[in-house]
Amino acid sequence: MTASGNSINQQYVADDPLTSRPQKSHVRWTVCAMLFAATSINYMDRQVLGILAPVLQHSIGWTEAQYGYIVSAFQFAYAIGLILAGQMVDRFGTRIGYAIVMGIWSISAMCHSLVNTALGFGVARFFLGLGESGNFPAAIKSTAEWFPQSERSLATGIFNSGTNVGAILAPAIVPWVTIRYGWRVSFLITGAFSAAWIIWWLTHYRKPSEHPKVSRAELELIHRDPPQSAAKLPWKKIIGYRQTWAFSLAKFLTDPIWWFYLYWLPKFFDARFHLGLSHLGLPLIIVYNASAVGSIGGGWLPSFIHRSGMSMVKARLLTMLLFACVVTPIFFASRTNSEWVAVGLLSLAAAAHQGWSANLFTTASDMFPKSAVGAVVGIGGMAGSVGGVLFSLSTGWVLQVTHSYSSLFGIAASAYLIALLVLRMLAPGLQKVEVPA
Repeated sequence: MTASGNSINQQYVADDPLTSRPQKSHVRWTVCAMLFAATSINYMDRQVLGILAPVLQHSIGWTEAQYGYIVSAFQFAYAIGLILAGQMVDRFGTRIGYAIVMGIWSISAMCHSLVNTALGFGVARFFLGLGESGNFPAAIKSTAEWFPQSERSLATGIFNSGTNVGAILAPAIVPWVTIRYGWRVSFLITGAFSAAWIIWWLTHYRKPSEHPKVSRAELELIHRDPPQSAAKLPWKKIIGYRQTWAFSLAKFLTDPIWWFYLYWLPKFFDARFHLGLSHLGLPLIIVYNASAVGSIGGGWLPSFIHRSGMSMVKARLLTMLLFACVVTPIFFASRTNSEWVAVGLLSLAAAAHQGWSANLFTTASDMFPKSAVGAVVGIGGMAGSVGGVLFSLSTGWVLQVTHSYSSLFGIAASAYLIALLVLRMLAPGLQKVEVPA
């Protein structure tokens, strides 16, 4: 460790008596568990609509195009909210900011139970998008605060796997609840999980330097990377960096594919293989279990490659190339007559997406100082949501006109390779942004 690194570590512990801290601790992984739980709740809340889409389409009577509008309302609000949430988290900190956005999305999720029209669902989805937009800026910033660079992709992969766990729990719970108690109760139950998490977060989350259960050794590990500038970067300056555009365009191209899986897979299985609500759960659970493995494996793989002697940047980019190639067989998903072949292809693609996503998120903290990570992730997430809006609107009309998923899976197969090319061209070597002190 460098002398400058030691001085930084000392300033974090100077005010703490030696006896006030334990000999050993792993508090950073408890923080990762809280981020994992929040992300699981986040995706459970948003997945309910996709699972209930065939039921609601029959009971309320919306068209494919109207469903596209409803999904787009969420994504449009998500895009707006990401900019606001990223800046709010950078300004007020993750502890308060995370609790606020969780409260907004919990109330909005439960409000779905009160509506009866396509327009009503659109309004509810809009406010849900505003609230849920804060999850990833806050989680990525928390990871940057609590983990050294060498562990960030693993931590990101772990909490990002919560997207899959939420998507697994939703098809395991929602059909059962809906069949017995009706679809309105499903929205109420899934929306209620957030309150307990808010209490847990506010009670236990602190910055590493302020947390009494963090040992000196763990604190030194967290802050072992070279010191970064604490200068705040205004949004107008951040948007001018090529690294911001590289991250944002990669999100623009690939985030819509995950939205597509999230909101249209239940409809795909219902339309292609005539699976009703009672038989829909198992295929979705398999797909999202595979994606959880991809998320954690994708976060672990760069560190494993790095230990063999390759630089962390090259290891991350190699991992992203691997996943971009693995996703390509999804092109054949709509062409098979076997339900389980389709499940296998979709499982592979979902796992590859989440492995890609864990590493793409981490490139933000690779290229930018901690003080700007929340805003950069917010800008990139906004770009991903804009792409999601465009793709969702297009999907609704494509399905209404052609009744075929072929072209949609073709786009999904090629998006990641194109995104990686853009990332490499605009930010070669994931070069760090130089911030004036």
